Amino acid sequence: MLDAGSELRTVAETFQLEIVTPAKLMVKDVAEEAQIPGLSGYLGILPGHAPLITELAVGVITYKASGATHTLSVAWGFAEVLPDKVTILAEAAERPQEIDVARAQEAKNRAEALLKSNDPKVDYARAEDALQRADTRLSVAKEK
Repeated sequence: MLDAGSELRTVAETFQLEIVTPAKLMVKDVAEEAQIPGLSGYLGILPGHAPLITELAVGVITYKASGATHTLSVAWGFAEVLPDKVTILAEAAERPQEIDVARAQEAKNRAEALLKSNDPKVDYARAEDALQRADTRLSVAKEK
């Protein structure tokens, strides 16, 4: 029961979402929820989320705005989560329609070939990152 003079606090149903790359502002929208790839796994974000800063991994960002679900591939960066705003600074991000599927498939093939080679000069960590990024881009491209 509320005392006279006390206020009923309501939790916001949306938050401001911005996704920025060095090249451009990718997304500036009002979202109801988001999932972002952190280094330790995916984070689910809802309005009123506790503040945090996290490093991003290669993965898929999904968010819901006005009832529609949107998907982007992302590679590396940082996210700042506040109760009413999420800002993602990504090294690279692409919407499904922006992904060059042939180029992504070529990158996947190259990375797989490097990982299968027994060449001691191969940077396996870099090849694994390239494979993960190509797989993510191909997966998001199917969302077209």
